[in-house]
Amino acid sequence: MDYRTIKRAYAILSPVYDFLFDKIFHPGRVAAINLLEINPGDHVLEVGVGTGLNLPLYPGHCKVTGIDISEEMLRKARERVQALGLSHVSLGVMDGSNLEFPNDSFDHVVATYVISAVPDPVKTLMEMRRVCKPSGHLVILNHFKSENPVIGAVEEMLAPVCTRIGFKTDLKLKPLLERVSLAPEQLYRVNLMNGWRLVRCINPQ
Repeated sequence: MDYRTIKRAYAILSPVYDFLFDKIFHPGRVAAINLLEINPGDHVLEVGVGTGLNLPLYPGHCKVTGIDISEEMLRKARERVQALGLSHVSLGVMDGSNLEFPNDSFDHVVATYVISAVPDPVKTLMEMRRVCKPSGHLVILNHFKSENPVIGAVEEMLAPVCTRIGFKTDLKLKPLLERVSLAPEQLYRVNLMNGWRLVRCINPQ
């Protein structure tokens, strides 16, 4: 899966993304933002902000920076920011695997429904770690390959097809975290049939 595939997929999805993915994934979004435990004055980075469905969930007493690789998705996010008057939110086009921020720039970093939709999940998560302050919260909400051997086999079969439309079904959580030297401090199953995992890691010192 490369950036061209991702950009093409989300350019096509952007007009209908909210209709398809808002309500069904809303409980996980709420849980992810709550898990950040945002304090007044904190600065949060959202990687893969998409159309901005998470943006109304952030408290107004923090600063939020949202980035995404898709200009079409960001256009919808900017419309949402303007319509809701979210003056504490700033948005920009950026590659999550090559973040243009200094080290330790953010109190918390979050990625919801993103890490399986990037070409290099390891590099993206390493960048999230780099820009997050020590002891800051790194929160990931995503579908990961099932530990059930039957379901896992089906996900592997579907992987080539799903990759063509912009996401992976065979990404494994534990090896991903191990490769970036992170350990889950909190781990929950969320959304329909508990099919998605919500993970919080504390960025090491």
